[in-house]
Amino acid sequence: MSKITIALAADHAGYELKDLLREDVKALGFDVLDLGTNGPDRVDYPDFGSALAKAIQNGDAQTGILVCGSGIGISIAANRHKGIRAALCHDETLARLSREHNDANVLVLGARTTGIEVAKACLKTFLNTEFSGGRHQGRIEKLG
Repeated sequence: MSKITIALAADHAGYELKDLLREDVKALGFDVLDLGTNGPDRVDYPDFGSALAKAIQNGDAQTGILVCGSGIGISIAANRHKGIRAALCHDETLARLSREHNDANVLVLGARTTGIEVAKACLKTFLNTEFSGGRHQGRIEKLG
């Protein structure tokens, strides 16, 4: 079985947190596809949310992590793409439930609203939680 690839992307407000999380993703044994941005110069979050969504749709990555200032804009951008279920999470409980109940394939974090340790805990929980299926499966199918 091949190694799972996690795509990461962020805008200028989220690149520092993205870079920190990249090291955690590697330490957990996943391959990383870093889609940028990689500095403080202003960029538009829809471009990065869309790039990550397309990477998952194309099979270049199996799941993803997105970061912008609040997490709201970049999650909206990603969720516009078929098959993407991006969940904005502020704590470990939401990260777990997004996977167990919603089969989220993208974790979204707000760099300006979530502390580093909480973000790292959300990441670990998200990547280590499986979709529970069952009564949730039909709901996921309705999402298209």
